[in-house]
Amino acid sequence: MSTQPFHITDSNFEQTIKDNPVVLVDFWATWCGPCRALAPIIEEIAAEYNGRVLVGKLDVDESPQTAEKFNVYSIPTMIVFKDGVEVDRLVGLCPKPHITEALTKHL
Repeated sequence: MSTQPFHITDSNFEQTIKDNPVVLVDFWATWCGPCRALAPIIEEIAAEYNGRVLVGKLDVDESPQTAEKFNVYSIPTMIVFKDGVEVDRLVGLCPKPHITEALTKHL
């Protein structure tokens, strides 16, 4: 695990959520203002939860198959996976405590 968000793509998505007990995936795009506003919060969470949660970012323009598979039609969307299964979903620019609460209940 890393103190920086992990770059997730269509090609490494399945292996990433399979290999890590708890994964937070931030579905985003470079042109999305709320996504850019969320980025520093995602980086803080990656550092604070290092060793407990893998925090990753998936660019929906680069990896549309995974976004479509999980019905991500609004960004930012954050999905929490536990043991490879979606267990929580947050849509929109959420405050940090809201995100950490979603993570903590699955640790």
